[in-house]
Amino acid sequence: MVIKVFLASSSGSTAIKKKQQDVLGFLEALKVEYAPLDIACNVDNRTWMRENVPVEKKPTNGIPLPPQIFNEESYCGDYETFFDAKEDNSVYAFLGLPPPPGSKEAQQAEKEFILQNGPVKNGTVEKKTTENGTVENKIIDNGTDETDTVQNKMDDNELDENRTADAEVEDENHEADKLKATAEEVAQEEDEEAKGEDDQAVSEEEEELRQLEDEEEEVAEVGESEEEEDE
Repeated sequence: MVIKVFLASSSGSTAIKKKQQDVLGFLEALKVEYAPLDIACNVDNRTWMRENVPVEKKPTNGIPLPPQIFNEESYCGDYETFFDAKEDNSVYAFLGLPPPPGSKEAQQAEKEFILQNGPVKNGTVEKKTTENGTVENKIIDNGTDETDTVQNKMDDNELDENRTADAEVEDENHEADKLKATAEEVAQEEDEEAKGEDDQAVSEEEEELRQLEDEEEEVAEVGESEEEEDE
């Protein structure tokens, strides 16, 4: 397939020149092969372009202005429709070409296909240009019996969520163990303090008892001395 871009090499309009440069520059950036066809110096090119632009796409005066874009004999559009396709990441569909694997347009086409038809088993989706220039989606099946790619992604997400939940539970258990150990240490310290206070209280009671016993002994000795004196 050859993309034909009809342009005017000697146009006096700055706007037309800029539009032509935008189209050609973007096609070169995408590495899309194209054939520039000059309508200013070639009457056949000018006549063919004017005859093959659809009537509904022609301006009121009936003379379409460059740039006009074709895929072989099929009309793609003018600058305005090309610009809209570029903004929507659908230039390959605009040109009637299959998007290269991994491109944004290919990924978008696959998502749209999955939404319309469900997951594709171990395959990719490419756009196929039919004879009338329209574009349709096509499944490329790899012929394996593995799980759907979309389901695999969902399973991976669920696995990551489970791992995260397990890690959170493990962290919570670790924190609980730390709190338990801290509580045990505090209780042990309180027991030791209480034991120390009890020991101190016992020591004070023993001291008081000794003092009382000493006082009683002194009183008894004094009494005995008095009795001896009386005798």
